[in-house]
Order: sequence, then C-alpha cells, then structure tokens
Amino acid sequence: MIRKTRFYSKVKGKMPKGCQFCVKGQKLVLFITGLCPNRCYFCPLSEKKFGKDVVFADEWMIKDPDDPVELVKEAEFIGAKGAGITGGDPLTRIDRCIKYIKLLKKRFGKKFHIHLYTTLTLVNKRILKRLFDAGLDEIRFHPDLDNKKLWPRLKLAKAFDWDVGIEIPCIPGKEKQIKDLFDFAEGFVDFVNLNELEFSDTKVKHYDLSKFKKRNNLSYAVKGSEELADKLLLYAEKKGFSVHFCSARLKDSVQLRQRIKRRAKSVARKFDFVSDDGTILHGIIYGSPKKAKQLLLKNKVPRSLFEKEDDAVVTAVSVVYEFRDKFKKAGLKPAIIEQYPTQDKTVVEVVFL
Repeated sequence: MIRKTRFYSKVKGKMPKGCQFCVKGQKLVLFITGLCPNRCYFCPLSEKKFGKDVVFADEWMIKDPDDPVELVKEAEFIGAKGAGITGGDPLTRIDRCIKYIKLLKKRFGKKFHIHLYTTLTLVNKRILKRLFDAGLDEIRFHPDLDNKKLWPRLKLAKAFDWDVGIEIPCIPGKEKQIKDLFDFAEGFVDFVNLNELEFSDTKVKHYDLSKFKKRNNLSYAVKGSEELADKLLLYAEKKGFSVHFCSARLKDSVQLRQRIKRRAKSVARKFDFVSDDGTILHGIIYGSPKKAKQLLLKNKVPRSLFEKEDDAVVTAVSVVYEFRDKFKKAGLKPAIIEQYPTQDKTVVEVVFL
C-alpha cells in the first residue's frame, strides 16, 4: 500500500530508519570528504566541496580531521540522535569513516543511528566488514543506472546484520533502468530511497541538467521527477522491499527546518529571539563596539543583554528599538538582523532603524 506522509513524501512499506530520524531534524549531516572516483552529471555538490578533502559537521567545517572536536559539539548542539555520512564517496576515506563511527558510538551510545551513502565503485567485502564492525547501522548504495557491471556488489552487504538500501535520484527518462534495478535488487536490499531530482547552483564541470526543466518557477525540483516516482512506487508494490520518495519540499521545509530549530534552541542567548522557522533575530549595533557598550551601560542595560560580536555589538531587539535615536546620534548604526543558527550564521535579512 502506497501512502502519503505528513513530511511531504510517499512510501510503500516502511520509511527507512535513517529517514525516520532525518525528518525530525535529529540527524547530523557528516560530510566526510569531497573526493569521489565518479563524475555524475546530476551531482549537486558545490565546487567548494567537490574534489576537495574537506570535512563538515552540518555547516561547520572541521578544522583538523584528525581531531574532529566540532563534530561532537555540533551533535550536541542539535541534540542529534544519529548521523548520515556522505560525500563525495566516503569510501575514499575509509579510515576516517571508521574513526568517526567509533567516536560517535562511544560518545553517544550504541543507539546513536549512523547510516552511510556510497557508490559501488570501491565496495568490497573487507571494507563492508570494517564498517559493520565499527558499528554502522545502515548502508545506502548509489548504483550506476547506465552500467550494470557493478550491481552484483549489492549482494555483498547482505552478509552483515544491518539495513541495506539503495538511494538514487528519480531521473525522468530512466524509468526502464530503475525498474531493472528494482528487479535485480529484490532479495538483496531492505529499501529503496528515491530522491526528487533538483537543480543545483554548482559550477563543477561535469554537472549538466540542461535537458531538464524546473517543475515551476518557485521550485528547484525537476519536472517529471515526482511523476516518475509515482510510477515506480506502483511498480514496486509487489516487491519485497520498501520504497520511499523523498521530495525536495521534505528536504527544505522539514529536514533542514527541524534541524535548524533544534540548533536554535540550543545556541540562542538570553537576548535572542527564535522564530517559528528556527531563525534567530536580535539587535545589532554597527560602528564602534566600545562606544556602543558605553552607551548601553549608561542607559542601564544589563551586561547579560549584550555582547561584542566581530566588529559590532549584539543585543535584544527591544533594546535597539528603545535606544535607536541615541545610537544614531552617537554615530552608530542600529539594526535588526535575522540569521540562521548554523555555525556560519548565514544572514537572512538586516533592517536598519
């Protein structure tokens, strides 16, 4: 039976366990390397990450991969119940994968759910055993739809007691190839996750979705991707594995939003206001931080309601409103700023008063 979920997705059977944590914002995204032996034309990875051996815990770059202190901190900030290891191809840095899986399991316990995405290019029984022994709970393979040569490697994963899945983009025009993959995979996988194909702003040379169109002007989703997913869900009704269609809306409106809201509650200061979307709003005073602090203290604003941040002073929205004229008279620039609570503090909007 195919059903719609409250997360803007569709599922036949059971939603994969990794996805169950993800839709609640409980999964940390562990980008373990940008290195990859493949050059997929639909890969959305940015030119800042692809081909570069960099590590990120959500939006937080890990300065020293040998000592990933940011990884544990980020997991704590969002109250993570698990992590999804992605790339690039994580298997290009298998030792790092093993180290991080063990670290997370040791720090957060055996129930901390970890899944990993990989192509079939580097898969062998020895690598799979290392991942399983380290504590990996779920592995998701990305087979090449146009080349069946490596598909038999899917069988290797069933030798271990974990959840095995396939995760692929739902590419219009690839209905036959995906159905062939479904037929081949039966008996070897527990689930298939179909991602709605999306356009990306990446500038990597191999990326090319020029033959596709957007579903509409308000979406990055590719026209026809969801319609193909509907056909594939019907085709898989009698298969022995679950199928989950993950929409672009789920990723933006649910997964990211929930994770951001969890982080906002954790990092918000006394004077920050957390919006329903998880963004953080506060007052900001540009100019001389020293002058701004003196003016705040002179007007008896408690020290707990402001602090220096970079070359400005941040405080409560109510404070900049109340004293905006005094700030401007002193040559300062009061404003209200809305930011994401992520480590990079992406700015949504700045309104000068």
